[in-house]
Amino acid sequence: QVQLVESGGGLVQAGDSLRLSCAASGGTFSSYGMGWFRQAPGKERDFVAAISGSGGRTEYIDSVKGRFTISRDNAKNTVYLQMNSLKPEDTAVYYCAGTSGRWGWVTMRTKYNYWGQGTQVTVSS
Repeated sequence: QVQLVESGGGLVQAGDSLRLSCAASGGTFSSYGMGWFRQAPGKERDFVAAISGSGGRTEYIDSVKGRFTISRDNAKNTVYLQMNSLKPEDTAVYYCAGTSGRWGWVTMRTKYNYWGQGTQVTVSS
């Protein structure tokens, strides 16, 4: 059983940066694709970014391309989301998730097997 714990959220101003971390325990971390999703109040939980088990492939939602970077350190069983040039519309609870499914499914919330508890990111204007 894989357990995921996010950290690094907080309250920042527009234009600032944050780095989210997600520490995994249990399972073989490098065998899982990892993703970040976010959920704003009253909205669906949406895909943000994903990275393959080896770290060789990444995928981003268009609205964060060029601003967010997903990375992973398999030696530390940790995945990161570096968020730069933050905007108020980035405000949400951010969740990391793990999937053993195909890479082609990484944007699909239902294909993720494991989820963290979430960390709040609030960007003020």
